[in-house]
Amino acid sequence: MAPENKLYLASSNAGKLQEFLAIASGSRAGFSLGLLPGFAALPPFSEDAPTFAENAAGKALHASKFTEEAVCADDSGLVVRALDGDPGVRSARYAGPNATGGDNIAKLLHALTGKCQSERGAYFVCALAVARRGRVLAVVTNRADGQILESPRGSGGFGYDPVFYFPALGKTFAELSGEEKNLHSHRGKAFRRLSEVLPGML
Repeated sequence: MAPENKLYLASSNAGKLQEFLAIASGSRAGFSLGLLPGFAALPPFSEDAPTFAENAAGKALHASKFTEEAVCADDSGLVVRALDGDPGVRSARYAGPNATGGDNIAKLLHALTGKCQSERGAYFVCALAVARRGRVLAVVTNRADGQILESPRGSGGFGYDPVFYFPALGKTFAELSGEEKNLHSHRGKAFRRLSEVLPGML
């Protein structure tokens, strides 16, 4: 795959782009990344599918109608076994449509009150989908396994990172360095997998 191929992120979030660029720097992606021009002005896409993969694919297909280039969309969230998979695809709005990260963590910890360590298993999921001109080219998912602590630790990251303990490193995701998180996170692993399957498709 020629390095001049372009892959747009279906987002207007510069922070998300920087995160993906940092992940891509450690792989031979073979394409350049950028934010989809004018994304903020596009008609909104309702992410109401029951799975991360369906939401990512739907968002990518929707955004691909507005550009000739390939578009990548993501959907990610936290799955807690003891809560029958919640927060799941509702992770960002677990405590309500305008919930903050702190609100969502508070609701999660309340829901797990009384659960012992063995009952607090959880994993982050990231689904990435690439579409071009109304056709899905690839969908990949990956995960990071851990446990939910009883109280937050660390000042980095976002979302549920302060309560997501990663046993392999003995830290929460909010205590990881950027390099550690990119190496071990669900998003980092999913993007590296996407970089492996995209050659020849763009």
